[in-house]
Amino acid sequence: MVRALEHILSSMSLETDSVAVSYLQLYLESVQDLLAPEKTNIPIVEDPKTGEVSLPGAAIVEIKDLEHVCQLLQIGETNRHAANTKMNTESSRSHAILIIHLQRSLKIKEETTVSIPSDTEHTLPGDLPLVLKSKLLIVDLAGSERIDKSGSEGHMIEEAKFINLSLSSLGKCINALAENSSHIPTRDSKLTRMLRDSFGGTARTSLVVTIGPSARHHSETSSTVLFGQRAMKVVNTIRLKEEVDYETLYKNVENEVDHLTSEMERQQKLRHREKMQLEKRLKESETFLNDLKMISSVQIENLEKEKHQFEYAVKRLMQELEEKEGRNNVLSEKIVHLETSLNEKKQQQLESFSTTQILAETTKTYEKKMGELLRELEEERSRSASMKGHFNVLEQQLSDARSSAQFQENMARELKRELSKITQTFTSQVHSLEEKISQLVSEKELIYGELKSTQAKVQDEASHRQSLEAEVLRLKRSKTDNCVEESKTLCGMVRSGSGLGSEAFMHKSGNLKETLASQRGTISKIFEEVGLPNVLALLKSEELEVQIHAVKVVANLAAEDINQEKIVEEGGLDALLSLLETSENTTIHRATAGAIANLAMNVSNQALIMNKGGARLLANIASKTDDPQTMRMVAGAIANLCGNEKWHAMLKQDGGIKALLGMFQTGHTDVIAQIARGLANFAKCESRVISQGHKKGRSLLIEDGVLSWIMANSTMFPPSTRRHIELAFCHLAQNVENSRDIIITGGIKELLRISKESSRDDARNLAKKALNSNPAFLKEIQ
Repeated sequence: MVRALEHILSSMSLETDSVAVSYLQLYLESVQDLLAPEKTNIPIVEDPKTGEVSLPGAAIVEIKDLEHVCQLLQIGETNRHAANTKMNTESSRSHAILIIHLQRSLKIKEETTVSIPSDTEHTLPGDLPLVLKSKLLIVDLAGSERIDKSGSEGHMIEEAKFINLSLSSLGKCINALAENSSHIPTRDSKLTRMLRDSFGGTARTSLVVTIGPSARHHSETSSTVLFGQRAMKVVNTIRLKEEVDYETLYKNVENEVDHLTSEMERQQKLRHREKMQLEKRLKESETFLNDLKMISSVQIENLEKEKHQFEYAVKRLMQELEEKEGRNNVLSEKIVHLETSLNEKKQQQLESFSTTQILAETTKTYEKKMGELLRELEEERSRSASMKGHFNVLEQQLSDARSSAQFQENMARELKRELSKITQTFTSQVHSLEEKISQLVSEKELIYGELKSTQAKVQDEASHRQSLEAEVLRLKRSKTDNCVEESKTLCGMVRSGSGLGSEAFMHKSGNLKETLASQRGTISKIFEEVGLPNVLALLKSEELEVQIHAVKVVANLAAEDINQEKIVEEGGLDALLSLLETSENTTIHRATAGAIANLAMNVSNQALIMNKGGARLLANIASKTDDPQTMRMVAGAIANLCGNEKWHAMLKQDGGIKALLGMFQTGHTDVIAQIARGLANFAKCESRVISQGHKKGRSLLIEDGVLSWIMANSTMFPPSTRRHIELAFCHLAQNVENSRDIIITGGIKELLRISKESSRDDARNLAKKALNSNPAFLKEIQ
């Protein structure tokens, strides 16, 4: 399941592809959802037209990466029913089905396209979106069991009955298909209904049967092999499931129409808002003009009144001035008359001394009156001067008022002209908006017409497609009828060597090897036709997908010894190391590390890898990535390099040993298995060199803390990994220089345990040899 999904995710595109999974179990003839345990009785529905089987209500989870897949599978396995029987400690009590839904969107561009302006990208009526749909079912069938062997009791007997019932129904369906029966009993069990496409349908099907060599289970092995033989007679017809995504097309066109309609309504609202604003501004301008006219008229009236008042005041002042001038003339005449009378009186005084005193008094009186008259005359003159100044000020104010009135009249005329211009502009804008609205309405009608024609065209194409599919099915049936005899002959040839004895199994194994050899020959032939330089040139491509496929091809080629020398000679190793250093893609890191691991199996290539800094690059990748599969490839490459004692010092200097120990933090069993294998290779080579006398001193592994790691984790892993760790520790114990470190860390107990309990003879012998030949160890034991 993990490898299938890893392959699918590595070859999918996030833009056009989508992958979703459902994980179900058939328990007691009830379909249950392993990803949503609350869903316990999911119905099985068949489409009457297409015959497609679906499970409405089952959880369908869309996935993006492998980590998410592993989490979902772990959740499903946790919810799956299992029990302890005499045959198996974790016996599956249900059939598990992983359904992988794949969908890829395509487009077929026709010559005629309709361009619709829009801010976003929409599917045009001329671009028909196609959808490729596929469904991958990975099924884990619970094994049939016999009550007397499994020891099932109570509820487990009911579970076994339903398991055997569904498997029996599956066998009946396969027998009916193998015998070309007219009736296939797929409705006898929910398992056969769910897997109807997998046998005799439109799917490509692979069946894996599991058997064992024990004579105790001879009957089960026989029935299983016979079941597989019957299944080989079933012929499936693979059909490409490709259809036009009319729903997406209709939604896109409908969204486009809605978008254009909303855009037109928005334009109409905007224009209506602009019209309202212009009308408001026009009303404000008219109101302002009317107010200005009223204010101007009032000011003109006030100025006219002030003008009349000023004219009246001037006339009155002129009259007063004339009156005062007349009075001044009268006073002047009086003064002249008084002076003449005074002179006459003086003459009379001279003539008559007796009247001198009277004349003097009279003179004084007249002089006093004359002084008063002179003062009044001066006052009247000053008042006349002030009245003239006031009159000049009034004349200036009158001229200013006249100029202000003239300015306001000019301003009123300018406002009238501006108002007329605004009115004309507004009228023209209203006319243009009305024309645009009518144009948009016509465009909307045109779009609706095109939509209706497109819908009619789509319906015609659907009917035409259905007729073509019917014709293709008819042709396929006729072709299938013609090829039945040839298929039967081929199946007979494949089954001719089947049997229950050892010779039959050896024959099958030989056939499998021949098949693998033929596949490898095909790969080599393709490789020779394309040419290694062309494949290596693709490693430098700017497209990531091209680089990924090229690296995978090189990694597959590097698995064959005959291709490794050619890859190195053509510069493939340099290209892989450069790609490992520069790329940031996890898939490229994983495939490149796998290719280098394959090349590192050759001794001559190990020297090139080390001299070119390969160990340093692998250690760097191990420190950066958190992908378990990438770490497994990196650990495998470093483990292969550990098998050459010439490069141990450089491997330690480049951080290879620390990188191995650092990858232990992932907790992934495959990664830890590669780590243990690398440490065993290193310790074995180092022990051999020391025993031959070519090297002395403390082990390089101990300097990097490997001994402490072994003592802390020696019993935590599966048997295969534990055996490698035991071998590494026993080889370290052969070096006398390591005795002190082994004793300090409590390694004597571990050596004693290995010498007695290890499942490998070589590990037990090495442990005994170290204990018996090392005086320090003997002393500690005593």
